[in-house]
Amino acid sequence: RMLAVGKGGYSALRRGRASAPGQVYLITWTTFERRRLFDDFARAVRMSRSISGLPLWVRHHLLCWVLMPDHMHLLVELGVGEDLPLLVQKSKGCTSRTMRSVEADIGPVWAIGFHDHAVRNDESLVEVARYVIANPVRAGLVARAGLYPFWNARWLESATDHH
Repeated sequence: RMLAVGKGGYSALRRGRASAPGQVYLITWTTFERRRLFDDFARAVRMSRSISGLPLWVRHHLLCWVLMPDHMHLLVELGVGEDLPLLVQKSKGCTSRTMRSVEADIGPVWAIGFHDHAVRNDESLVEVARYVIANPVRAGLVARAGLYPFWNARWLESATDHH
């Protein structure tokens, strides 16, 4: 659940939280005003291509992601030399610009802020990824995750790379 931000702003919520290179984070952010922007197939395709193609994934490792109609989940291993808020800011900024390059009147794409969970050493990355990928099933959008087109996982890519 996203936190409402009062006086002191969003940055006050993150004060005292350190980003750790090599740490895996489950990150969630929502669309502006929870608009269901990605119910539109063409938009969802554009956003999926945008998030997958970010140059940020050279330094950081995008392990899996799922684009929902009004929010996004990513499982990311943070690289060296950048903190999590900056990575999120860059991701949201780049993908928003991509959307506006096609739809100038789309308005704000992403809401301010994000939620993150540092994946603990005792948590299985594959299990966390399965949880992420199962979001469309839990939301009632599809019966099986494989039927939902707007997601990807590193494990899937590496499995198909060898065939």
